[in-house]
Amino acid sequence: MRRIKVCGDDLLSVDIAKRRKRAAIAQSLRDSGEWIECVEGMACVVVQFDSAVTSVLDARQRLATQLRAEVPRKRQKSTSIEIPVCYGGEFGPEFESICEILGLTADEVIRIHTSHEHLVDLIGFTPGFAYLSGLDDDLRVPRLTDPRQRVAAGSVGIAAGYTGLYATAGPAGWPLLGRTPMPLLITDVRSPFVLTVGMRVKFTAIDEQTFYSLAAK
Repeated sequence: MRRIKVCGDDLLSVDIAKRRKRAAIAQSLRDSGEWIECVEGMACVVVQFDSAVTSVLDARQRLATQLRAEVPRKRQKSTSIEIPVCYGGEFGPEFESICEILGLTADEVIRIHTSHEHLVDLIGFTPGFAYLSGLDDDLRVPRLTDPRQRVAAGSVGIAAGYTGLYATAGPAGWPLLGRTPMPLLITDVRSPFVLTVGMRVKFTAIDEQTFYSLAAK
């Protein structure tokens, strides 16, 4: 039986290591309609309950019962998306320093970053911010020692083995490689962000002229 941990007055957490299993359980809990919110973490699923009407003990028992139930094993179609990125210049203020730190040329950094398929592991930090695994080990750099107060929406950063995409403007502690002109925030209130957990992402390099041309559409 999975261990259920209390992590707040109205929050419960259960560790689930495998991403696909985590996604299936999270979706099953959402579909039950018994939780205010259900969020996937890097290695866990967190549910929120109404503490005004449900005690922690009752919530734990309810969650334990749902976890014991067989989770429907639906074969979910993995969604892929291609994201254009303009690397360096005003869009990637740390691009040159990243090249220097890694001892790579600009073309090499772009080639490595665009040659791999990335996977959206987590959405969080700021609204729609996506943590993507799959970053090549040759592109591992530390976070900024002095984070920015604000970066533009669409900024693409790397740090600690991940690529980070900023769906909205906000604070940033990741070195920025570039920016995408592709809107990552859409108007559908039920699913306002383009990227979701489990989505596969492939980056493609574009020049500045193409960036502004796509941004104007």
